[in-house]
Amino acid sequence: MRASVIQIAVNEGESVESRRLRVASMVRDQAGADLVVLPELWTTGAFAYEEFGQEAEPLEGPTYEAMAKAASDAGVWLHAGSIPERDPEGPLYNTSLVFSPAGDLAAVYRKIHRFGFDKGEVVLMGAGAELVTVRLPATTLGLATCYDLRFPELFRGLVDAGAETLVVPAGWPERRRSHWTLLAQARAVENQSFVVGCGTAGTHAGVPQAGHSIVVDPWGEVLAEAGADEEVLTVEFDPGKVARTREQFPALKDRVLGLQPPLRQP
Repeated sequence: MRASVIQIAVNEGESVESRRLRVASMVRDQAGADLVVLPELWTTGAFAYEEFGQEAEPLEGPTYEAMAKAASDAGVWLHAGSIPERDPEGPLYNTSLVFSPAGDLAAVYRKIHRFGFDKGEVVLMGAGAELVTVRLPATTLGLATCYDLRFPELFRGLVDAGAETLVVPAGWPERRRSHWTLLAQARAVENQSFVVGCGTAGTHAGVPQAGHSIVVDPWGEVLAEAGADEEVLTVEFDPGKVARTREQFPALKDRVLGLQPPLRQP
């Protein structure tokens, strides 16, 4: 399976429309890949909080249309990162879109864990409530977004739902880059899954981005890692390694806590 992870630079001076057109062209250039992944909130920048309301769009808005066509033109499965979605009957959401090679919408995931503590996403956006998986011909994707990476119980739920490849678009800050790499490897090892993490480059509202998009195998080995600047990270991996790893080292079968029904008290 061939994955192309597009680490987009989000910098001041480039309009959202211009970036959307540029990214659509980059997706088309990935014809021949099985999966293409974009980062979190790449239309605005994950830290450009003041732009969320202004640039928010309906689910089937301009980014949806541009990415659906790009996926179809390239003939690829496309995880189009996330957008600030404006729900006509509710708040904004940090929403990920996945398209099939025919350009059809295959999945929608609203980010569950919102970042910001007392500002940013946590006060401007609603929280998602559903775990989402997507079946591809060769693997089942489990969807998460950026800050979600810090919450292992979400990924356990995705694995229980059949996920074998965990896809994490992000707008991760440079100052905590070591956490990004550490957590991506941890989620891969503890869930015996591939992790495909796609970050942004550039600077969002004065916050330098970590870049360093990463692909990790079920043993925690880093198969490929980007640098700090905009680039396309391409990696080939064998999805069958998940089943072999889980068979050779069946740690997931030894789980006790968190399972239903709960343990009986002595």
